[in-house]
Amino acid sequence: MQTTNSVLMVRPTAFHANPETMRSNYFQKTLNGVMDISQQAQSAFDAYVNALQQVGIDVTVIYDIASHETPDSLFPNNWIAMLENETIFTFPMEALNRRRERREDIIAKIRNEFVVSKRIDLSPYESKGLFFEGTGSLILDHDHKHAYVCRSSRSSNVVGQEFEHLSGYDIFWFDAKDRQGNAIYHTNVMMSIGNHFAIVCLESIACKNEREQLSILLETSGKTIIDVTFEQMEQFTCNVLELKNRTGHPVYAMSTRAWHAFTATQQKMIADYAYLALAPINIIEDLGGGGARCMLAEIFLEKQYLSKQTSSLSFG
Repeated sequence: MQTTNSVLMVRPTAFHANPETMRSNYFQKTLNGVMDISQQAQSAFDAYVNALQQVGIDVTVIYDIASHETPDSLFPNNWIAMLENETIFTFPMEALNRRRERREDIIAKIRNEFVVSKRIDLSPYESKGLFFEGTGSLILDHDHKHAYVCRSSRSSNVVGQEFEHLSGYDIFWFDAKDRQGNAIYHTNVMMSIGNHFAIVCLESIACKNEREQLSILLETSGKTIIDVTFEQMEQFTCNVLELKNRTGHPVYAMSTRAWHAFTATQQKMIADYAYLALAPINIIEDLGGGGARCMLAEIFLEKQYLSKQTSSLSFG
């Protein structure tokens, strides 16, 4: 199952540009003279939640804890992945203050509401200086058990191999760089995979062989490639996520900025296929260096009450 109708989001309490992540995240900007940053981020967050709910997405909202001093807490997909086989993965994070985003109370809430049979914690790799930041690092093709990862300081090959072994996904590794030649910190700002489309900035992959191999792998997996430019990627056109609503209709979640950066032809391709969940989250994209996809931790777990109903039907 490539898409889900259930997501986890974390509402920020003290959002600001995280100085600990700027070394590797070149999508982050410095904005001078901006007032009420945290309040703006909360308003943007609430508008995004509303947009998702309006098209039939189930959103579980968790509140950040101000005393934890975790400015990037609204990007939970980097530390947790909840997969279809009743498994929760938790991941090693590069920035020290981002490691505090892993909260046992959130894990407990998920266990209480969804069926979880296994938790795999990869965070001990942090002690070795090895990081692998969830579905920021990983772009997952669930149906084909393929994963795509661009190399960076936040995507350790060692941890990636461990994820392959434990999850059954095969990783395709490649190098991706921005226009200035910097390694792109997370794969999900240059690539997104859904049921039908693969939205990817192919020109960020300088190696012709890797670029061709990636394209072939995507096409043989049945994906139609929407190739975006550097300029479009910088507007977060790849930091989008395909979901499905309660009736199974496709939904593309993205920022208003990202949507406006697509060409008219690309917009028609997407809009003819899926409903849209759009929100103006510029303040989050600018200062956080991540966007609409980063704010969503997909939940592929079965709900507890559905599991109990199934058991009753089977044995009652």
